[in-house]
Amino acid sequence: MTSELQVRSTSFGQGYSPTLVDRFGVWLSARQIHRWVPSFEGLRIADLGCGYHAKFTRSVLDQVKSATIVDVDLDKGLESHEKTIPIKGDLMSAVVKIPSQSMDVVMCISVLEHLWDPLLAVTEFKRILAPRGICLLNVPSWRGKAFLEFAAFRLHFSPEEEMNDHKMYYDVKDLWPVLVRGGFKPSMIQCFKHKFGLNTFAFCKVEK
Repeated sequence: MTSELQVRSTSFGQGYSPTLVDRFGVWLSARQIHRWVPSFEGLRIADLGCGYHAKFTRSVLDQVKSATIVDVDLDKGLESHEKTIPIKGDLMSAVVKIPSQSMDVVMCISVLEHLWDPLLAVTEFKRILAPRGICLLNVPSWRGKAFLEFAAFRLHFSPEEEMNDHKMYYDVKDLWPVLVRGGFKPSMIQCFKHKFGLNTFAFCKVEK
């Protein structure tokens, strides 16, 4: 079964500087993450598809107990950090290596749209979460598709290869069923439009 990127060989931000559009999107995602997790003090986190520089995880490394970072390739400085558990490779091959119920927070930000089998991924996210654990997801919406493709293909504000690697776009009605089928209870899910409607964000929590 094909469940992950077959042709991708580099991580987001590897070998190039993210554009202003990219950086603004990362900043908005970081604000949303902090809304749901105000403090990362002492938490075990997993940043799945973190990007070469793992910008968000790097910003909270002084707080977390440990940070499992996953991407095709990773910055050598992050790999050697005492708090990181680096796993290099495609997301689905990597996430199965993470022990069950071992994470307090799982983040998959702007990654699910690149996967052939999002349901399998969400099921794995649920598996690795500890009781009361939190999963945070961000994906581009169908409205965002037009904006992202115009920015990449016409204005060249974002790497074309990132858009060409997208497999799906998600409005709330698309993402919510995947979260439920992946094992999260409806009462533990909040799914809503984000980034001026260009993205969809989800907060999912595991029961006690």
